[in-house]
Amino acid sequence: MKPADFSISREPPGQPEVRALLAELDAYLASLYAPEHNHILDEAALAADDVVFLVARQTGQVVGCGAARRLPAEAETGDQAYGEIKRMLVLPASRGQRIGELILLQLEAALRAQGLPQALLETGRDQTAAVRLYQRCGYQACGPFGGYPDNGLSAFYRKPL
Repeated sequence: MKPADFSISREPPGQPEVRALLAELDAYLASLYAPEHNHILDEAALAADDVVFLVARQTGQVVGCGAARRLPAEAETGDQAYGEIKRMLVLPASRGQRIGELILLQLEAALRAQGLPQALLETGRDQTAAVRLYQRCGYQACGPFGGYPDNGLSAFYRKPL
């Protein structure tokens, strides 16, 4: 069920409200992990042609975001191209309404529309709410990919599209 007065759409990441949301995500990640263990796409990367960046709004206010970028095949992904889910966040006050799930579903649809057979993601093992979201949405644990180190802090997930 969709929350009231709610929308998800492609929007540029450079808007002040979106920048504030991304800064909140960065601060949260910095509180959990050392800088070398945070694998963050910056604003310029989020605006790249190979990235789908979505913003969720409720009553006009930014409440969440997520991104997916297209990446080429590699041995760790079964020699198949894939979409990588990045920059997922729903503000704490807006959680519990399945907004993260709705963002993720739209990102997956965008990847399917590009003909990609799978979505992969790396998240921190200590981000338990994120891990629960991905598992609830059908993501299965997998090994490292995309050059991410297997450092014991990351959790890797995959979902066929």
